[in-house]
Amino acid sequence: MRTPSLLDRLRSLDPIIVGATAFLLIVGLAILMSATGPIAFQRWQDSLHMVKRQLVLGVFPGILAFLLFSLIDFRIWKRLAVFGFIGSLVLLLAVYTPLGVRVGGSLSWLNIAGIQFQPSEFVKFGLLLYFAAWLSSRTAKQVKDLHEGLLPFIGSLGAIVLLLIVQPDTGSMVVIAGMSGMMYLLSGAPLWWFGALGTSGVGLVWLLIKTSEYRAARFMTFLHPELDPQGIGYHINQAMLAIGSGGWFGLGYGKSRQKFLYLPAVESDSIFAVMAEELGLIFCSVVLAVIGVLVWRCFQISKQSNDSFAKYLSAGVGIWIALQTVINIFSMLGLMPMTGVTLPFISYGGTSLTVLLAAIGLVASLPRNASSRGVDLLKKRL
Repeated sequence: MRTPSLLDRLRSLDPIIVGATAFLLIVGLAILMSATGPIAFQRWQDSLHMVKRQLVLGVFPGILAFLLFSLIDFRIWKRLAVFGFIGSLVLLLAVYTPLGVRVGGSLSWLNIAGIQFQPSEFVKFGLLLYFAAWLSSRTAKQVKDLHEGLLPFIGSLGAIVLLLIVQPDTGSMVVIAGMSGMMYLLSGAPLWWFGALGTSGVGLVWLLIKTSEYRAARFMTFLHPELDPQGIGYHINQAMLAIGSGGWFGLGYGKSRQKFLYLPAVESDSIFAVMAEELGLIFCSVVLAVIGVLVWRCFQISKQSNDSFAKYLSAGVGIWIALQTVINIFSMLGLMPMTGVTLPFISYGGTSLTVLLAAIGLVASLPRNASSRGVDLLKKRL
């Protein structure tokens, strides 16, 4: 049998994953171009400054990462998964070295060679690989065992969560803990364990709120944003004003009023609000539907795979995208406190986009790899 060429391997990537990802990248750049024009011009006298940086630091390296991870056999990552966990710990500890940078009161950034990035974005992927490999190496009995299943899982996740709390980076902590917990639930762990973990998580969040004036203020603003419309409640009020102003069809591309230095974080947390204001809820629904298709396809690939590592890997990426999307949208709609979580593929952020595209590239290759593995097994039997 002829060895597949590079072009053959690219053509064999899952078309739904590739198509949905390409659509979201194009939409993301278009929305970013409009949303960041005023703030980019104010800061750098170049209205396209942030779009250019997104291309150089996010889109181009992200596409390369997508191709790289889609061409490498996914089974290699299972053997290297433990380094994903070790690397995650190293990156989160590195913020306490001279490389660490404090932004907005949070010591959750690194500056290497003049490039700033949040290590938590790499941690999401590294921990995903680690737990996918760890769960795939456990039998159903071991998964349900307290000493071989639950305690090692809590220990590994707890170390990461603790480091994120100390920084603090609540948004990333919620995404990582939620993604890991749902993967563990899919492995067949007892449902009451998941309930207990969820209850413990709620208790932890409550404790964090009680011990931090900043988090307490954010939580009270979530409950009653009208209490402080010019202070901490300003962000959510401006976001809801933008979304409400757009209506069904929007004010028109480029015609947002809130992006003119009224709405904070238009390039990241609040980009959905700008998109809703300019293009309306119908267009936003289309974008969310495409994200939904991407998530659905991740779960379909997981369901169809005969390899347990691939199952957890694909499902984990789907959970990651879905969870991060829900948190971002709900915070903009005032349905949950703002945590600084960005909208996948749309928000500004080179590191987050590159890492996410690498993960999606890996998932896009799984149907082809599963097929080739089946051929290999058939050859061995013959």
